[in-house]
Amino acid sequence: MGQAIRGFVKLLVGSLRDLTPIILTVAFFQAVALQQPFPNLDDVLVGLVFVVLGLTLFIQGLEMGLFPLGDDMAEAFARKGSLGALLSFAFALGFGTTVAEPALIAVADEAAKVAAEAGAIAQDADARSTYADSLRIVVALSVGVALVIGVFRIVKGWPIHYFIITGYVLVVAITPFAPDEIVGIAYDAGGVTTSTITVPLVTALGVGLATTIRGRNPMSDGFGLIAFASLTPMIFVMIFGIVV
Repeated sequence: MGQAIRGFVKLLVGSLRDLTPIILTVAFFQAVALQQPFPNLDDVLVGLVFVVLGLTLFIQGLEMGLFPLGDDMAEAFARKGSLGALLSFAFALGFGTTVAEPALIAVADEAAKVAAEAGAIAQDADARSTYADSLRIVVALSVGVALVIGVFRIVKGWPIHYFIITGYVLVVAITPFAPDEIVGIAYDAGGVTTSTITVPLVTALGVGLATTIRGRNPMSDGFGLIAFASLTPMIFVMIFGIVV
């Protein structure tokens, strides 16, 4: 019990240390550059405490639950020897984690609001909801496809750079044909998919799979799934913009 408490305190100190540069930056510009007092300082301090606690609990949860779970499931599927089951799991994992990603929800809602104000969609709640949900589904599908490609690459042992180069060539080729209104959203979608929920599970899947498969190096083969997960949404969302 005492060791667990010491471990948690260590994580708490680490979280505070990681957040210190952000806190100092905001405080400096608020006090020196803007020369204004903090609005609602009490709320800011309470919120800061919640952020530190939340980050600490999140990291603790990753170490206790998500990373071991991803490793165990990847190992189990690899030992089962069914490529179809493994690829199905990869797609479901990519789709499920992405559609629940808080950052993607926020960006999709903001994109729907801006699209309505610009007249691209109707100015009502149903239209905005439909647009945001469609955007989330498209991005989630793209990440599912990305993990299928990435897992298949790990199984076959193919070099990652060929896939990444080809993907970005496609991004550059599609961009001129996509509506201007969707290009920025597509590029941002590639970033928000690799956030708090998706990254830990996807990383654990790749490393666990590369550790289990004979002849694969976890360092050179296990990583790289995140790159696929941030690349394919740009392609899918721009195609979504062209079609819709």
